[in-house]
Amino acid sequence: MVVLKSIPNSPDTALQNAGWDWMLGTDTTPYVVNDMVVVAEQQAEQYYEAAATLYEMLIEAGQYAIDHNLFKEMGISENLVELIKLSWEDDRHVHLYGRFDLAGGFGGEPVKLIEFNADTATCIPETAVVQWAQLRNNGLDETRQFNTLYETLVGQFTYLRETNSDLTPSILFSTMRGYPEDDTNVAVLTEAAKAAGFDTEFAYIDDVEFSNGDGIFFQDPSNGQFVRFDFWFKLVPWEYVGEEEPALAELLTAIARNRKALILNPAYTLLFQSKYILKVLWDLYPYHPLLLQTERYALSHKKSVSKVLFGREGANVTILDKGGEVIETASGDYEGQNKIYQEYFAFPTDGAGNTYQAGVFYAGEPCGLGFRRGGKILDNTAQFVGHVVEN
Repeated sequence: MVVLKSIPNSPDTALQNAGWDWMLGTDTTPYVVNDMVVVAEQQAEQYYEAAATLYEMLIEAGQYAIDHNLFKEMGISENLVELIKLSWEDDRHVHLYGRFDLAGGFGGEPVKLIEFNADTATCIPETAVVQWAQLRNNGLDETRQFNTLYETLVGQFTYLRETNSDLTPSILFSTMRGYPEDDTNVAVLTEAAKAAGFDTEFAYIDDVEFSNGDGIFFQDPSNGQFVRFDFWFKLVPWEYVGEEEPALAELLTAIARNRKALILNPAYTLLFQSKYILKVLWDLYPYHPLLLQTERYALSHKKSVSKVLFGREGANVTILDKGGEVIETASGDYEGQNKIYQEYFAFPTDGAGNTYQAGVFYAGEPCGLGFRRGGKILDNTAQFVGHVVEN
């Protein structure tokens, strides 16, 4: 059972006092609730250890996928394979951050991997800053959280800069238009990059220029001149680039091959983003305590969850009973994709019957915990719930 601590004050004042008031947009605070999940220190450590172990296992699974040429099974476009291999084999292509979605951890239940959002994970502002401000603005000890996300991101950007010392520390951040949540996530990443010594700029992806021979450019609106950036962070899914923008996939491959820019997150994160990696993990580590059985077919002897390979925010997820009958399903735009079937594992609940999924950010190490609250299938209406660590 999930225990909650109700707090009276919203994080607004603390965010304003800290100079983060730009985060108080319509996309962030309305779904951040005034409850906080009470987490024991041992439980926080359990989440930390789970994420650290799972990332090591994912590295092995990624290498297995490459060695056995599983790109087609994983739903990965052929036009991204070269770039995936190139970025995988060159340690300078740093995986900046990702987020594990986990079940369990309450009442003695084991922690189980649901999936890993390796490429374009969101919930950065809520996890890094908003839940910290909730503690601060309610007179609670803001250190009583498993939350060093912002500081760890600064460290990751510093490592990125030092590891790529042949490149100029200039980074362009990009999102697609019309997604204010993405803009706010990128704004936090921009602050972390600045703190690590990068010169930063923002441009929507349709305003970015890509040159096969010369790199990635943004036209300065003040003088019309094109500025080249040696680093480019895109909160645009790699599978979208491969499927919908094949010319861009080709350009980015040439740019990376010619060392004209480094692209974040690296293309190899698509190996982790594909939910087929859950089957690869199960094949490599059958019955590992952190894993749930995952196959290409519905599990006949137990409840299972069908997921499309590149679905997001619960879209096109279906819960099936032992006989394959549908218990609950969520619509979405990904129905044409291939699916995997993962053993069903119930999310922990509170007294009102709400379910909770833990999210643990990984940025070189596990560094931030937050929770999403909703129904049996957590979709884009789920609320964000912060946490407080208590003995």
